[in-house]
Amino acid sequence: MTAEIDLRPEQIVAAAVEILRESGLDAVSMRSVASRLGVTPPPVYARIGNKDALLDAVAEHFLADLAPALSREEAWPDYARRWTGQLRQRLTSAADSRLFLQVKRPAYLEASRPLLKCMRRDGMECDHAVRACRLLTWATVGFVAMDHPPLPAPSRRRGLAGSDPAGVTADEVDELFTAHIDYLIDGIRRDS
Repeated sequence: MTAEIDLRPEQIVAAAVEILRESGLDAVSMRSVASRLGVTPPPVYARIGNKDALLDAVAEHFLADLAPALSREEAWPDYARRWTGQLRQRLTSAADSRLFLQVKRPAYLEASRPLLKCMRRDGMECDHAVRACRLLTWATVGFVAMDHPPLPAPSRRRGLAGSDPAGVTADEVDELFTAHIDYLIDGIRRDS
């Protein structure tokens, strides 16, 4: 058993992430986390707060250190494509996108700071850059929520990616995400 006095918030979050990945969001509770750690629920509450605080901490865990490294020569549209790809990968790895539909704004704000900085470096006005980061974040979160869990794939691909009412293949999902972000970036460029 873990000594209750030595219980750290990082341990609590790590246990919650394990439970999330194994059994989904509905299985994450203060009691299940306490059980995983071999303690009673009171020390979990004392160190992390309530269940909402726990879920916020888990979401922040997935969004922490999200941004890929930025090279000096990389223009904001190219970086935005890599950034949204990384965000999509992180959100998908959480195994339950509902977690990210209720995340408070600071977690996303912190995750988007490098993208915002890149846009500002390339001359985009602050208001336009903040709006662009928000649009790219919302588009990515929405895309992951719609595609998670994955849709049943049709037996064969017909024409344009995403045009088969029966579903999409894994390759089509990737193609649709790329097209989605490209359309959004083109609109952001046009408007700013």
